[in-house]
Amino acid sequence: MPEEEERPIPAARPVIGDAEIEAAVRVLRTGRVVQGPEVAAFEEEFSALVAGRHCVAVNSGTSALHLALMALGIGQGDEVIVPSFTFAATANAVRLVGAEPVFVDIEPGSFCVDVDAVAAAIGPRTAAIMPVHLYGHPAAMDRIGALAERHSLAVVEDAAQAHAAQLNGSPAGAMGTAGCFSFYPTKNMHTLEGGMITTADAETARMLRLLRNQGMEQRYANEVVGANVRLTDVAAAVGREQLKRLPEWTERRRANAAFLDAKITGAITPPVAPGVRHVYHQYTVRVPDGRRDAVQKHLESRRIGSAVYYPTPVHRLLPFLKDGKPDPRWDLPETERAAAEVLSLPVHPSLTEDELARVADAVNEAVE
Repeated sequence: MPEEEERPIPAARPVIGDAEIEAAVRVLRTGRVVQGPEVAAFEEEFSALVAGRHCVAVNSGTSALHLALMALGIGQGDEVIVPSFTFAATANAVRLVGAEPVFVDIEPGSFCVDVDAVAAAIGPRTAAIMPVHLYGHPAAMDRIGALAERHSLAVVEDAAQAHAAQLNGSPAGAMGTAGCFSFYPTKNMHTLEGGMITTADAETARMLRLLRNQGMEQRYANEVVGANVRLTDVAAAVGREQLKRLPEWTERRRANAAFLDAKITGAITPPVAPGVRHVYHQYTVRVPDGRRDAVQKHLESRRIGSAVYYPTPVHRLLPFLKDGKPDPRWDLPETERAAAEVLSLPVHPSLTEDELARVADAVNEAVE
């Protein structure tokens, strides 16, 4: 086997280059390292990505979801409609504010929440809908927004995986009442660790700033009960450098996905809904008929990384069981099918064409 083929291909590869290192060192030398000018600049620059919305930086994507719900007054006695096919943080944030997640099924194509299922789940205690732009594909926010307006509900976009994604020209994170991004190292851009909350409402933005900093804007003038979930200036400086390269990396991911679409023949490649600009945080195929695990093992034998996001739907995780069993209210066949079939392949921007060809060839070999 040629030397090139012997090299492992990781499922993800965080970018930390000289620019990020130099930015971090520059901030460290200033001595002002928490919630300072770098954070303010990062928020202002990120705003351009979300149609000029107010941006509030925090220490993680989970904190972003948690604080967004808090700022919107969602809590004890409320219900929030969420997909079960997502990372647990989506539902965890609902529980952290004392509300209850109501799990609904997904569309089989986009892996995003099924709007008809959302409509059927709305009840007297429903306070918000939390769609997830899974894998970088926006949910049907036009229909979700109309549904929310009809029922006077908040919409909190879980855009943790959707930096620069769009639906009909509108950016992810700028279509709901609030939007929440993650800057974990394997995301399309990162701050080492961090998150961002976006909103069009100035009062909501002010409440978010209070909540992230012990309930105060002015030191020792606490106005509400808050938390300490501030972003460091070191992280913000890294994020500013990453943001500069996000357009380049996004187009690279999209080009890599197009290459895999054209070359993979033995699995169901990810469809893209009309009007969607998919940013491929993950390139996720379906491998039906119980063959997924065998395909993943074959990829491993070829030194190609892959991952299953997510093997267990959230409603089946221990914290969300009822009397030790999945709540019988949650009948989610598309969610269960996706959990049994999905496999995410390398799509990150540092891949070479030879590496992409290796990935496609290995998938086709395994499936055929």
